[in-house]
Amino acid sequence: MTNINLPQPFTARQPPSIVALAGGVGGAKLADGLAQILPPKALTIIVNTGDDFVHWGLNISPDLDTVCYTLAGLANPITGWGRMNETWNVFEQMERLGAETWFRLGDSDLATHLERTRRLRDGEPLSSITRDFCARWGIRHAILPMSDDPVATMVDTIEHGELPFQEYFVHQRCEPTVKGFRFEGVEKARPAPGVVEALRAADAVVFCPSNPWVSIDPILRIISHLLAKEAPGVRVAVSPIIGGQTVKGPAAKMFRELGIEPSALAVAKHYGESVLTGFILDEIDAEWMEDVRALGIHPFSTSTLMKSPEDRRSLARDVLHFIERLV
Repeated sequence: MTNINLPQPFTARQPPSIVALAGGVGGAKLADGLAQILPPKALTIIVNTGDDFVHWGLNISPDLDTVCYTLAGLANPITGWGRMNETWNVFEQMERLGAETWFRLGDSDLATHLERTRRLRDGEPLSSITRDFCARWGIRHAILPMSDDPVATMVDTIEHGELPFQEYFVHQRCEPTVKGFRFEGVEKARPAPGVVEALRAADAVVFCPSNPWVSIDPILRIISHLLAKEAPGVRVAVSPIIGGQTVKGPAAKMFRELGIEPSALAVAKHYGESVLTGFILDEIDAEWMEDVRALGIHPFSTSTLMKSPEDRRSLARDVLHFIERLV
C-alpha cells in the first residue's frame, strides 16, 4: 500500500453507513466483502437493472441475481454468476425442442426467474420481490434494484447498430465494436423505494469495481440528482481495471473501442472529480497515483484482486479505512 497512513484495523464503535453501487461479478464480490464487515443497518447495495431482459418469456435480472446469489453464498464459485451445484435438465430439453439457448438458464436459477415473472405480472414491484427473495435466502443486508421502472441498456455497435445489452454481451460474446451506449427509459425511471432514504442516511457511497459504462452509469443516471443534493460528500470508486485489463467483462475493450486507453486512470477520469472524492487502484497501477491526484481526487492503492472471500473482506476493510481518512 502507498501514499496514505492507514489507521489501525477498523474498530469504530459506530460503523459508517455505506451505500454501495454494484453490478456484475466484481461489484458482487466487493458488496459481499462489505457485508462480511458491516452490520445490516450499515450497508445498502443498489444494483444495476439496465441489463434486465426477457428470455423464454421470463424476466431475467442478471446483475441483481449475481449480487443476491453472492451474498447468499449460492453463487457458482468458478464463474461468479449463476448458482453453485447447478443442473441443466430444463435447458437441455429446451435445446432439444429448438428453443433459443444462447443464454444458459440452470434449473435452480430458473426457479428465481419463474417466481419473479409471476409476481411481476401480478403487479408486485421488483424491489418488493427482491426484498422477499433476500429474506428467504438469508440475506440480512438491503439489496435494492436501482429502479422499479424498466431501463434497457442499448449498446451501439459498428457492425450491428444498437443491440440490447444481453444480445451484445452473451449472444454476440462482446465481439461487436462499441460506439456508445443508450439507456432506454432512464429519463422516466425513478429510484426504487429505499434508495433516496439510504443515500440521505449514508456516510459514504462506494462505487464497486463494476463496468463503469454499463453497470455504474445506469445507476448514476437515475441517482445523479440525489448525489448532488442528498448524498454524502465522500464517494469512493474502486477501479475494475488492473494493469490495463479487466478480470471479467468487456470494460477494457469498451474503453479501447471508444478511443480511450484502458487504465485505472481512465476509470477515474470517467467518473471525474465532480462525482468522486477518492479513488482506489491496484498496487500494480500505483504509477497513476499522482495523475489521479491531479484530477482533484484523493488516490489510494492496495491489492484489489478478489480471488477468495478473504480477499473480498480485505479489500472492503481497506475501502472503509480509506473512507475514514476522507470523512
